[in-house]
Amino acid sequence: MITGLDHIQLAAPPGTEDALRAFYADLLGMTEVRKPPALAARGGCWFEAGTARLHLGIEPDFRPARKAHPGFRVHDIDALATRLTTAGTPVTWDTTLPNHRRFHSVDPVGNRLEFLEPVEHD
Repeated sequence: MITGLDHIQLAAPPGTEDALRAFYADLLGMTEVRKPPALAARGGCWFEAGTARLHLGIEPDFRPARKAHPGFRVHDIDALATRLTTAGTPVTWDTTLPNHRRFHSVDPVGNRLEFLEPVEHD
């Protein structure tokens, strides 16, 4: 039986690891995790923050998914949106999910990302 989610895998084109590190580690504040040596030879990079684990694997004929995406739960969503827009990354707010504030964005290779924060009611 399933007991949890171990990680999310996204794809990226060859040679984009530095751009991915700048985005996920420097901009989003995730921690890069060393890949096992047998997997490191394939390229790509892994990141984590809190319980979220993200693996970015290299795909030679890469095309970013337009609908499929990870949804990252965040704290202080407004600060994150400002941080992303200041860095030139698009932010598109979406008000259709009850009891949450959320927006969509993209990483440097075009992967769709969702960021959401629950809204506490009084």
